[in-house]
Amino acid sequence: MYKIGVIGDSESVIGFRAVGLDVFPCEDPAEAARLIRELAEGEYAIIYIMEGLAAQVEKEIDKYKDSRLPAIIPIPNKEGASGNGMRNVREAVKRAVGADILFGGNDK
Repeated sequence: MYKIGVIGDSESVIGFRAVGLDVFPCEDPAEAARLIRELAEGEYAIIYIMEGLAAQVEKEIDKYKDSRLPAIIPIPNKEGASGNGMRNVREAVKRAVGADILFGGNDK
């Protein structure tokens, strides 16, 4: 059975625990890169990572870009978002449900 993990600052990831996801509080890019490798080698099909941290470990994330698993998806964190995280969530929802869903605004 595959798992879903969330990597990011503790304030942003703690809520994901309530819905049953595995959370990995982390703010250090080197630690985040290590966690990505560890989760990718484990049973994780999806790894969500806060977009600020994802920007700092792009090279590590790119290693898995062409792999079937895991899907590594940057998501917005508590400080707000550049828009990339929300676009990634939107695209994932679009693929899953077959329709575009607009999330609270005119995000292009």
